[in-house]
Amino acid sequence: MTQRPNSIEFSPIGVIKTPYGERAPYQPIDDDPGSFRIELFPSHQNGLVQLERFRYIYVLYHVHKASGTSSLLVEPPWTAGTTVGIFASRSPRRPNRLGLSVVRLKRIEKNVLYTSGLDVFDGTPLLDIKPYIQDLDAKPDANHGWLEDIGNRDHLMLHIKGIPHDY
Repeated sequence: MTQRPNSIEFSPIGVIKTPYGERAPYQPIDDDPGSFRIELFPSHQNGLVQLERFRYIYVLYHVHKASGTSSLLVEPPWTAGTTVGIFASRSPRRPNRLGLSVVRLKRIEKNVLYTSGLDVFDGTPLLDIKPYIQDLDAKPDANHGWLEDIGNRDHLMLHIKGIPHDY
């Protein structure tokens, strides 16, 4: 029998503010209308020194409004019945309810970061922020994994990205 490690606890370092109360997009939308900001608790403000020099940031958060139980197999809603493992998906119903988004950093004012569109609900607990570094984080040989098997991938990507379209 596999023994699980001791539990791990995280404490929020801030809160994410978005216009989303009931529905949020599947992925961040860069030019999404509305106000998107991260309000870091003032006790963590010194951790922002030099962050404004980066164009993009990783935002790690607790997916606090995910409903239902976690399953090791999921059917992404935009794939018409394809079943994949939870770790091969971006489902919010994860074993540890951790979320990750890459967003454009517009500006920082004291302990508030203004960003491009975030794919989270208003009031989402912030766990961490990390800089997105071009040569470390952009992988030119990345692929689409199992998404390559789905027909009309360009249309599918519009759904995944939450981009409105007519077909």
